[in-house]
Amino acid sequence: MPASSNANRVKNEKRGHKAESVALIFLRLKGYHLLARRFKSHHGEIDLIMRRGETTAFIEVKARATTDAALASVTPTQARRISAAASLSMGRDVKAAVGFCRFDIVSVNAYLWPTHVPNAFSGEF
Repeated sequence: MPASSNANRVKNEKRGHKAESVALIFLRLKGYHLLARRFKSHHGEIDLIMRRGETTAFIEVKARATTDAALASVTPTQARRISAAASLSMGRDVKAAVGFCRFDIVSVNAYLWPTHVPNAFSGEF
């Protein structure tokens, strides 16, 4: 891998982690509490799993210039992977399995301003 390609990957990874931290703080201020960060399974990864009341939210965080760009960046393949990982997570969390679950996106722009989009995509594919 060329050095510039590796440098870009590291830069993008840092930007993504910073966006996750901003999203986490933002959602905590909205009353959510963290269940898992960067939940990994053989299907894929979920950036944040959070709960508020009876609702469990599986959240994809995107660092993009606009919310529309963030929404467009979640491909059907990525949504399927997140949904499959969420199914595994729900198997380990009885409250999530019997409660209401949804798939959200938090877009974080260049000024670190977050936008929360509840029910951004369906978990059924």
